[in-house]
Amino acid sequence: MRDAYHEELDSIGEGLVEMARLVGSAIGRATTSMLDADLKLAESVIAADQKVDDLQHDLEARAIALLARQQPVATDLRIVVTSLRMSADLERSGDLAQHVAKLARLRFPDRAVPRDLHATILEMGQLAQRLMAKAAEVIITKDVDLALQLEQDDDEMDQLHRTLFQHLMDDRWKHGIETAVDVTLLGRYYERFADHAVSVAKRVVYLVTGEHADDLQQPTQIEGV
Repeated sequence: MRDAYHEELDSIGEGLVEMARLVGSAIGRATTSMLDADLKLAESVIAADQKVDDLQHDLEARAIALLARQQPVATDLRIVVTSLRMSADLERSGDLAQHVAKLARLRFPDRAVPRDLHATILEMGQLAQRLMAKAAEVIITKDVDLALQLEQDDDEMDQLHRTLFQHLMDDRWKHGIETAVDVTLLGRYYERFADHAVSVAKRVVYLVTGEHADDLQQPTQIEGV
């Protein structure tokens, strides 16, 4: 019975990794559909989100069944509860990738992103995909140091987000209000996607250590103090 129980716990972890890989791929493909005005690709991203939702529902059902049958305590309880929270982060990440694809579909055959912002949006999409790939690796390896690095990596996304706003606030902006709204929404989608990847990594830290990631971050030493 205990072997079957731990196999089920492992299976939940595998489900989380699959979700992370799916949503990482989705944000990459959604970005391509946006920049290339590729309607077929956008539609495929939108449709594929159902698989992420189905995985989350299945994972939740199995986790709740484990809680009911086994009444886990200590570390095992932490695994189940933390897994439920991670699945919610990953499901929301999938929704954000879908939002990007839906915006691409809405503006087709035009492009929502002006040519002079293509490089920034492409970089945001690629970074979002890398962050989620790293989150998946953290789930697999339970590497606390790698998990803590994600928050530092997220600083790059914050900087890209600020760059978008600098363009929007520039007096030379010539693309109109509708495009400004589109770009504002896109920036928010990518920023929130990255935040969810960081959240997943932080939950792994809690799973492994029993402590919150913020409590483990060492304050910077001030020279001479």
